[in-house]
Amino acid sequence: MESLHRRAYRGPIRAVLLDWAGTAVDFGSFAPVAVFVRLFETRGLSLAIEDARSGMGLMKKDHLRTILTRPAVAALWHSVHGAPPSEDDVEDLFQNFIPLQMAVLREYAEPIPGLLETVAECRGRGIKIGSTTGYLRAMMEILAPAAAVRGYRPDSLVCPDDVPAGRPAPWMCFQNAMNLGVYPMSAIVKVGDTPMDIEEGLNAGMWTVGVTLTGSLTALTESEVKALSPAAREAAHERAAEQLYEAGAHFVIEGIWDLPAALEAIQRHLSYGEQP
Repeated sequence: MESLHRRAYRGPIRAVLLDWAGTAVDFGSFAPVAVFVRLFETRGLSLAIEDARSGMGLMKKDHLRTILTRPAVAALWHSVHGAPPSEDDVEDLFQNFIPLQMAVLREYAEPIPGLLETVAECRGRGIKIGSTTGYLRAMMEILAPAAAVRGYRPDSLVCPDDVPAGRPAPWMCFQNAMNLGVYPMSAIVKVGDTPMDIEEGLNAGMWTVGVTLTGSLTALTESEVKALSPAAREAAHERAAEQLYEAGAHFVIEGIWDLPAALEAIQRHLSYGEQP
């Protein structure tokens, strides 16, 4: 006889996995964009900002591949170089991207407002803090200490080159769970500012929370967001939220400062036996 029994986790949230740029640090997620623009300038191409941001959330080599498949970029590359971009071009760009990105990361380590308070509140509830990123380990060996000096020290950090593949694969989330000693995956919440963050969390069987105003989808500095009228701020939030909900986000918030309220809502769903 077959058993159709399904066990539903009803316990507390045990961990939160935060993205880095645009979620925890680097308001507006500007560090990768600035470097991609500079990189393509060295190849004779003027890269539009929307093209530079097109692969945000992916491991940076995959991000480069995404940029090069953009019709305008592919056409411009062919015009300048006489041939479509190849995998050799991707590898060459990536090898030149790495030192450029590493040279500027310390400048983008400032915690986003509300991060340190939210992390403290989570830890006060017994919730551990993990993190995933599109940056390689060598890059995070620069960014993470710079963020630590400013007060942000997650309990676990996993990079795409630590595991078989980066986002949207779930491997960084699973490795965080092992590092933190936390299970089931439905007891963990993934927080990020890109659709790739959301897909990563969903593929790992986790609750997902999207972030709008501090991330790549809105792409504004902190001062620019503060200068928005209430109506413009709401419109910016709604534009980003639509993309995050389309990716499957369970909840969407303006910034990390709103995460405690989202966690309360997720905890209520868990107490009813609901799963991601």
